[in-house]
Amino acid sequence: MSQDDEDGYTGPATLVFGTDEVTVEVELRGYFQPIDGRYHWYGRIKQNDEVTTRVEGGARTALLRTPTGQAEGTLTDPDPWGRYRVGGISTPPYKIEEPA
Repeated sequence: MSQDDEDGYTGPATLVFGTDEVTVEVELRGYFQPIDGRYHWYGRIKQNDEVTTRVEGGARTALLRTPTGQAEGTLTDPDPWGRYRVGGISTPPYKIEEPA
């Protein structure tokens, strides 16, 4: 699979933890995995102190909402720059181009 096979979204988003919303900036990518027949999406959330506080407090999943969609995602440990990885296996939280 080449980089051209991936769909993505970069820009503002909202992470929803229960009833609380946190505005974030994200860079997301994804691809259809023919082996399991599902769409895998992933990306990074720009450094955000409120996200750090929530993840350190035990939050590991959140609803990720962009202007074109939303999906439940899993948050993992931060990288050295304080950015959290987020991802899921589902319809992604952004619009994807339908295959021809």
